[in-house]
Amino acid sequence: MRRWIPTLAALGVLAAWIALDRGQVEAAPQAPDAQKPLGAPPKPRASTAPAPAKKSPMNPNSPTNPPVAAATQATPPPAAKSAQGPETIYLAGGCFWGMEDILRKIPGVRETQAGYTGGWLPNPKYDDTHDSKSGHAESVKVVFDPQVLSLEVLLERWFFRMHDPTTLNRQGNDVGTQYRSAIFVFNDTQRKTAETVKARVNASGKWRRPIVTEITTASIWYPAEGYHQKYLVKNPGGYTCHYLRD
Repeated sequence: MRRWIPTLAALGVLAAWIALDRGQVEAAPQAPDAQKPLGAPPKPRASTAPAPAKKSPMNPNSPTNPPVAAATQATPPPAAKSAQGPETIYLAGGCFWGMEDILRKIPGVRETQAGYTGGWLPNPKYDDTHDSKSGHAESVKVVFDPQVLSLEVLLERWFFRMHDPTTLNRQGNDVGTQYRSAIFVFNDTQRKTAETVKARVNASGKWRRPIVTEITTASIWYPAEGYHQKYLVKNPGGYTCHYLRD
């Protein structure tokens, strides 16, 4: 048998074939990404920009979030008037000079003011009260302490004694609707008290004629001019037709 002896050319061909086969193995493609196990998606980086200001649900137009207490706090109701606090009533009974001078000296009276009320003319002046041109009566605003002086006592012991309540639209030499006898009340309690006192005085027989005092709801109060206030203090011995009847 003849032994096969590789020739130099055959060795070259063999070496080239081995080299080619090795290159194909090294150049083999990697497994596609779809076949690789998927990891968790990367976390987004935290923003360094400041967060927008939160708006209060109570005040959506506010650029900031105000305290809830400030946005929801209700306005407290006005304090109820104390039953023991001062009380006010308007009294008319002729020229307010004489009436005011007596009323301001009564124990329990805290304030008096001469003025006009009960008519229809806005902002009346003294001359407007004459000849029924305004319908207002010369009156006195009386602020008193009901703990010291009750309305019942004020009317019965003082008001119905300091003028003649039986003369219609007249007091002494003063004639006209501005000199009428009237009690201007602020509520039903004052009205009931005034009507009770009027009826009792009328039935007492102290006055020979019926009492004609008007009892009506208080309306707008207009303070009289400055020279009318405490007139008899400024003018001692000045005109008055008021005094306490026994």
